[in-house]
Amino acid sequence: MTWNGSRRGGWNNLGPMIAMAMASAANEWEDEFKSSRRRRKPRDWHDGARSRKRRGRMFGTGELRLALLALINEEPRHGYELIKAIEEMTGGAYAPSPGAVYPTLQMLEEEGQIKQAKPKKKGKDSDEETSGKKPFEVTSSGEAELEDRADEVDELMGRLNEHGDRAEKVKEKSPDLFRAMGNLASVLKNRARAGKLDKNTVDQIVDIIDEVAKRIERL
Repeated sequence: MTWNGSRRGGWNNLGPMIAMAMASAANEWEDEFKSSRRRRKPRDWHDGARSRKRRGRMFGTGELRLALLALINEEPRHGYELIKAIEEMTGGAYAPSPGAVYPTLQMLEEEGQIKQAKPKKKGKDSDEETSGKKPFEVTSSGEAELEDRADEVDELMGRLNEHGDRAEKVKEKSPDLFRAMGNLASVLKNRARAGKLDKNTVDQIVDIIDEVAKRIERL
């Protein structure tokens, strides 16, 4: 989980959303603990503005595009591999949706920043492709952009890795809690896919979750 160099949301993204929320909460707990031990140095107002802008979002405007370009520069990748790479970097806390990734890849290709790479082969002497997926590689124009924006790339990838570190801390400190939250996400996704989430059922689930939240607050 280190940087070396739509079908939107809905129930399918519930697991990553819960993991991301837990990682964010863990970071806030750590910040509160540190602030109680020592005075935190004042932050520049720009830092606060960036933080508020990104709250609840993994990427700011144009950042997913830059992240995909940087990851493709590491090695040729297709869309699914890019989604998994970002998910791995963030410790499972976030995975961009295909509905966001594939149009962005198309835009990068139209801009001339990436191009289709030669598909990987099954064997050294085989002409048979391993799959129908199309990997992309960075063009000279894309490399030039990454060089010009090297500081932005380092800051962005560093932030993604920080999310991954936070998620790992949550798993290490509270593995049972992480497992329980994952179970909740899996149950809800499975019921949704089976078509067993009508309005009445959703209302009951919301009541149950609200009741559990109140019980946790009273602990």
